[in-house]
Amino acid sequence: MTSKKKRKRSTVERPTIHPRNKYSDNPPDFGLLASLYPTFEPFVFYSRDGRPRIDWTDFNATRELTRVLLHHDHALNWWIPDGQLCPTVPNRSNYIHWIEDLLSSDILTNTNADGNGDIVRGFDIGTGANCIYPLLGASLLGWSFVGSDVTDVALEWAERNVKNNPQISDLIEIRKVDNGEERSNGQLVDGESGTHLYDIEAIKAEPAPLASLKLHSDVHKSYHGPPVLLGVVRDGEKFDFCMCNPPFFETMEEAGLNPKTSCGGTPKEMVCPGGEEAFISRIIRDSVQLKQSFRWYTSLVGRKSNLKILISRLREVGVTIVKTTEFVQGQTCRWGLAWSFMPPSRKIISSHVAEKNVLSFTLEGLQRKYSAIHVLESVESFFCSAGASCKSNASAFTIDITASNDHCDTILKNELRDVDEPAAFQYKQVMSNASCCSHLPLNDLSFRISVFQQIPGTLLVRGSLQHKESPAAGAFSLMFPRLEEFLKAKFCREKAPVDGFYSNTAR
Repeated sequence: MTSKKKRKRSTVERPTIHPRNKYSDNPPDFGLLASLYPTFEPFVFYSRDGRPRIDWTDFNATRELTRVLLHHDHALNWWIPDGQLCPTVPNRSNYIHWIEDLLSSDILTNTNADGNGDIVRGFDIGTGANCIYPLLGASLLGWSFVGSDVTDVALEWAERNVKNNPQISDLIEIRKVDNGEERSNGQLVDGESGTHLYDIEAIKAEPAPLASLKLHSDVHKSYHGPPVLLGVVRDGEKFDFCMCNPPFFETMEEAGLNPKTSCGGTPKEMVCPGGEEAFISRIIRDSVQLKQSFRWYTSLVGRKSNLKILISRLREVGVTIVKTTEFVQGQTCRWGLAWSFMPPSRKIISSHVAEKNVLSFTLEGLQRKYSAIHVLESVESFFCSAGASCKSNASAFTIDITASNDHCDTILKNELRDVDEPAAFQYKQVMSNASCCSHLPLNDLSFRISVFQQIPGTLLVRGSLQHKESPAAGAFSLMFPRLEEFLKAKFCREKAPVDGFYSNTAR
């Protein structure tokens, strides 16, 4: 009985796949697919436990898997040439279903872009040769799409993928983006915020004049590329949403740091100066001018530190609503960011309870010799050195920790034994010198620490109370920053002043 409860709790605390995703209850069966598709069979092998697997570092294997999944489960004909970004179907479906949640909620007035209340119209920024979001959105939900891109190869193959599916081809338009030099007609917004938004929040900020918005101090965070929305969206056009899988990286070297996967990707798809922060900031800047041309503006975000920066920029420009979500599959973590200038249809109250019970931070600039398992071992050492009870699950990258009042006191007083302490803790003066935990409840504090890979060189560390109603949440929220300081001092490289990749740290 106990083991069943633990498994159930783990499922709740570690989101994986959207419940409406086709693969939520039935993940892809490689053995079955190999028997049905002879072209996929050579890529499937069997591990010692008898499970069919593929080599995720083989681009041809991942591309063929995507092809057969789209054909078998979605009746779609699809292909991309060598080197183009190869999407994973379950992950991309999660994004589609999240947007479906946004559109079906009662947050905004329920009117579609075309006014007839039936056809949902979306805009895919940088649809790529794979054209995956329009194909999935049209086949799953009957949505219509405009998919934009700038390279000839991407436009050619996106058109092919649309035309090869005549049952939905009338729903999808592929639109070429002018690749001329961008005019400097505004500045990126900036700001810093320690606020975590895990639910919908109405933002009561006055719109800032575009001319008054300040550039980020890091010159690399400015976007100087082809148009994104302005200059691509036509006069008078209305859309229900836009979506974007942005270029996450600043260099191709960063993009190639993960040796465990091979999804291809050209420099245009993977890289832009300033990385995702600059690119999404440009979407925000365009949205300030387009305003209610879209009901929802959305984008994926790869780093939590960037999520906080982008949320603060949205506050500055006076959006009415922001919503975030977390996409976690395996050890990869992404966030969805959505905002709107439409008036909310009801008063929205943001809950801060979750922020106290679930805390997280990112480790950026991880040295190459370290991995998630090294971080997990150090987390265990950190709490065990204070005498806390730790039970680790290396396969799930989690540690369940039980700490008494005395254990909390030891951690908060910096009296850890046999642990290499960082040079200086920023939180030394948080509690009085007399008795750091004398006022805390005597109940044992139980929580779980999980480690997720976001992108190569970046890990997410998340802590969650096992008992949400625990009165000891205050001790949990004080200890967690100590763990953050310890891990960052041990594992993260020094931040180079001119390198934008490590210039922002989640707080």
